[in-house]
Amino acid sequence: MIVADTNLIAYFSIHTECSALAEAVCAVDPIWAAPLLWRSEYRETLLKYMHHAGMYFEAAISSLRLAEETVAGREYSVDGRKVLELAYQTKCSAYDCEYVALAQDLGVPLVTADRQVLRAFPEIAVSLEKFAKKK
Repeated sequence: MIVADTNLIAYFSIHTECSALAEAVCAVDPIWAAPLLWRSEYRETLLKYMHHAGMYFEAAISSLRLAEETVAGREYSVDGRKVLELAYQTKCSAYDCEYVALAQDLGVPLVTADRQVLRAFPEIAVSLEKFAKKK
């Protein structure tokens, strides 16, 4: 199991230049978890694709379904105090620290493309490229 951030989930469920890399991550470990926050972040991502990249509404709904299926049953609430502590200590966003806190709680890696998170949490965060090479 891994914790997947919203970008990884989006790369997997929306056809982008990073989709092949997200599929490679899934081939290494197809069991993805995320904090409950991922849903709101993901819907915002879909909205941006609809407004700025010409994604059709039905395509967005299809992508949403795939994303929901990918994380189904592995969505978690995280400790707000822990999130604030992590964010305060590192200057990462509280949003990003929700994923870090969950990965720490579950004892699994956080797979992310976020460079700030990768620098701040090298013991738990791993890049998509590095994780995909585990196969």
